[in-house]
Amino acid sequence: MRLNTIAPRPGAKHRTKRLGCGESSGHGKTSGKGHKGQNARSGGSIRIGFEGGQMPMHRRLPKKGFNNSAFGYDFAVVNLADLELKFSDGATVDETALRAISLVKGGAWDGVKILGTGTLTKKLHVSVDRISASAKAKIEAAGGSFAPLPKKTGKPEASA
Repeated sequence: MRLNTIAPRPGAKHRTKRLGCGESSGHGKTSGKGHKGQNARSGGSIRIGFEGGQMPMHRRLPKKGFNNSAFGYDFAVVNLADLELKFSDGATVDETALRAISLVKGGAWDGVKILGTGTLTKKLHVSVDRISASAKAKIEAAGGSFAPLPKKTGKPEASA
């Protein structure tokens, strides 16, 4: 056996489709795209579910079920590792202090939640909306304290 005698298995290779190379190529003239029309054009395709302007099926069918997401709260999340870096020993941590050092950005939050990722060696006085159990344990182990803010009773309406 020599390199010049090695051939691929039968059927492993086939001719490429040569589009628009004359009538005898098998794919000449319209190149397999039919006669004119939207799909014969460059970029001419319609999105999945489009029904030619008719009201699409996903809008015609009734919507069933219930989703609680409209009644949930969105909390800005801050980790203990960030508090360790940004605050000094004995500092008070609340939403205004967190916004002042840019750990909480934007105005779309319903409150602030402290999570227990990282270690804490400083004594901090934390007053936020929510706190995880591990974060509370680490804050109290470091000699700090946690004072929860009063719970919100209803989600504020979105202003238009």
